Order: sequence, then structure tokens, then C-alpha cells
Amino acid sequence: MSETTPLPAPVQKVLTVNADVDHAFTVFTQRIGRWWPRTHSTNRAPQVDVVLEPRAGGRWYELGEDGSECEWGKVLIWQPPTRLVLAWQLGTDFKYDATLVTEVEVNFTAINRETTLVRLEHRSLERFGRAANTLRERLDSPSGWGAVLAAFCVVTQAHGSDPP
Repeated sequence: MSETTPLPAPVQKVLTVNADVDHAFTVFTQRIGRWWPRTHSTNRAPQVDVVLEPRAGGRWYELGEDGSECEWGKVLIWQPPTRLVLAWQLGTDFKYDATLVTEVEVNFTAINRETTLVRLEHRSLERFGRAANTLRERLDSPSGWGAVLAAFCVVTQAHGSDPP
């Protein structure tokens, strides 16, 4: 990006879910395949699951119906049940790029025993180069992180019927 082009602001989303902080963190991390929109896929084969390995250094990827795996990034920080930082390594074409790292930080704060505040920030978007502002608009749109977090909220709040 040139010196005259302003850096894109991080995408920031905040929502409140009717679930305790432990449950909200667990649904976000260990049940991500139950709520991640199937339309948000990078695989040629239909998506059947999304996996986030529960540790710093763990992989973040999707599984296709044919058994194929498509990398999305890595777990950078794993601090259950309050903080998660992921390396988003999908380029502007939403294909894995090992040389690209933007960060998605998700914080879970207990408001009370039954309610959790969830804050998501997708930052370092300037690393997308000339396409950074355009991609930021896509990520910040209702069909971007908005749709992803709406799906997370639905599954999290349905925890009475959501087995471990």
C-alpha cells in the first residue's frame, strides 16, 4: 500500500450471547463445524466440517465431502475460555497463502453466569496489499463476519439441545 493510501481499519464485531463464557468459547472453538456457514468454504468439494485444533500452533481448516482438507490458518493464542487469536491465511481469492497472515482475535467476557460478551477483531488487513480496502468491505459486510457470527450466536444460544 502506498503512503497516501490510509490503512484499512480492523473489522470489529461485538455481540452478546445467552450462554456462559465456557460454553460460548467451546461452541466457537470445538463446535465450529456445527455453525460455520457452508457457503463460506474454500474447498471444491462441499464442506462437511471446520476444524480448529485446540492449542497454540494448531491448524484451522475445513474438510470436504471427499475427505480433502483446505487450510485456513493456525491457532496463534489459545487461552480458554476468554481469548483466541487465529492466523487468517486466506488471500483475496480466499485460497490458503502460507506467506500471508492477518489476525482474528476473539475475546469472551462473562457479563454474568448466563451471558457472554463476544468481541471479534480481524486486523492487519493492510497485508492484503492493494485489495485491502475492498476485502475489508467484504469481511465487514452482513454476508462476511456478520453472517458467520449470526450462525455462531444461533448455535450457542441453542445450547439446551446442543450435545457436547
